[in-house]
Parts: sequence; structure tokens; C-alpha cells
Amino acid sequence: MSKVLVIFKNRGIGDICVLVSSLHAVSRKVGEPVTVLAQKNTRAEDIFKDDPHVSAVIELDEKGFFNIIKKIKPKKFDQSYIYSDSVRLFLITKLSGIKENFHYKFFSKKGKNFFKTAKEFTEKILDTKIDSQSKIYCNKNDIEEAKRKFSISDKTKNIICGISASGTTKRWDIDNYIKLFEKLNSKFRCRFFLAGGPNDKNLIEKVMNSLVGKHCISFSNMSIFETIPIISACQYYIGNDTGWGHISSGLNLKSLFLFMDSPPSAYGVYSKNISIVLPDGETIESCGHNTRGKDKISIDKVLNKFLEIII
Repeated sequence: MSKVLVIFKNRGIGDICVLVSSLHAVSRKVGEPVTVLAQKNTRAEDIFKDDPHVSAVIELDEKGFFNIIKKIKPKKFDQSYIYSDSVRLFLITKLSGIKENFHYKFFSKKGKNFFKTAKEFTEKILDTKIDSQSKIYCNKNDIEEAKRKFSISDKTKNIICGISASGTTKRWDIDNYIKLFEKLNSKFRCRFFLAGGPNDKNLIEKVMNSLVGKHCISFSNMSIFETIPIISACQYYIGNDTGWGHISSGLNLKSLFLFMDSPPSAYGVYSKNISIVLPDGETIESCGHNTRGKDKISIDKVLNKFLEIII
């Protein structure tokens, strides 16, 4: 029986969700749940709470080199899989007494597609092809409780709406979302779950104060842990390229991502659940950081693409 540590250096919730398939492949290969070392901002503890492939989550303190060693050395891991080219993380595993450490080639990751890099790394180390489809687990009782609490049923189109984003260039205008919700609500009986945090309260308030506000529920005062059963109870996601979208996709929701200033080649092609909308004139290969395409996506373009998913 091998004790395995999987290390993710990436900082975002979406990053962790994209890499879930590699984590599961490692767990299946060793025949045991693994321990995850990840940064707090990834909310890995919430995401992996019900995951049978994960036995524990340890917080990766970026500033605490020796603190990390103190956390992991007593656990006596046999192997580590480091999803990074960081020499620092490699030294941490060595000084923690882990004898077998797999890692990216040092100083090699810059400019590469992180999803493809992770997949190729995992397949090479495990000597097997892996399915890139990510899966997030959620307790069935928690899902049923969410359905009761929020009156979620199949009679309604229950839509997670990712109106937030890690930066303004990745965020479609909130007035566009309001108009989109109005159009959808004129065609179907809809409930809109506004996926945003405390920093998005102004955006959420604008939606709640609109004509469509009475059909909306806000996530702004909920933790990721609290929202996962609600998301799992819904059928659809529509919104920006955010962690909420990747959680939704991982929970098997049909998901429509708007890519305006991030690469769909890394974040939009790993899951069969994801459909994408790009700025006018862009392709999957050309769209990326610095595209600045938020004003090149029309409401009708998003509506028509979403109708393809619903119908």
C-alpha cells in the first residue's frame, strides 16, 4: 500500500477542477485515495470533501517552506506527483523524506498549455491513457436537501449563472446578463442562481433589483462548500470562464462558457459538458490572455448557443 501526495501549485478553483482527472488517474493507479497539497484559494478542501479518491487536503503555504515540511514529513508518504516545474516544491518533498517524486521538467512550463501539460505528464508517469473528463463528487443526501430548500425541480430550467470573474476583462457586462435572463425567462420557466462572492455584491444587487430579480437566488453569502449541492441539483451553467463554471461542469451540468480573455484551449476543451462562445473573429487557438473580447460577444450569440444546449 503506497501513501501518495499529489501537489497542485495552481491558484484558482478552475485550475483544480481541470486537473481532477489526473488526480483520479493517480488514485486509481495506486489503488488508494491520495492526499492533496494545494493552495487555500483553490478551495480544494470543499471541492474534494466527498471525493472517494482523496483522503485529505493539506494547505500549501506559499511562504512557509519549513512549515510545509512539518505538515507532510510525519505522514511518511512513499510517492509525490508534483504538477509543477517548481524546484522549491521538489526540495520540499525530498526534505520531507519522500523517496519517489515525479515532477515536471524544471523550468519548462512557461508558455505551455497547462491542461495538456498535466495530461501528458500523468499519462507518461502512469503509462496509460486517461480520460480528461473531470468529475466532482457530492453527497446525494446533500443534493436532495438542496432541492427541498431551494424548491429545485425538473419543471424549471435551473441555471447557475457565473457573473463573476477573476478580472474585469474576463467578465461580460452585467447588463448583458440581465437582458439575457429576461429573454430566457420569456421562453422558459427559469430560476437563476447568481454565482458570485462578497466582491460581486454590486453586480448581484443590480440583477436582484431588475425585473428578473424575483427569479434569482444569490450565492454571495455562501461558501463553496454550501453551493456545491445546489449546483449539483441544477441542470445548466451559463457564464464567464470562472471556478463556478468548472465546478458546474465537474458536477455534470451542461455548461456554456464565455471566453473573453482566457484560453479555451486550456479551459474549454477538457470536458464534454462544456460548450463555448468566443468573441467575434476569434478561434479556440487565437483566443487567450490579452484578447480583451468582452465587447465582441452579443446577447443573441449567447442566447442562440444556449438554446442549442437546452433544446
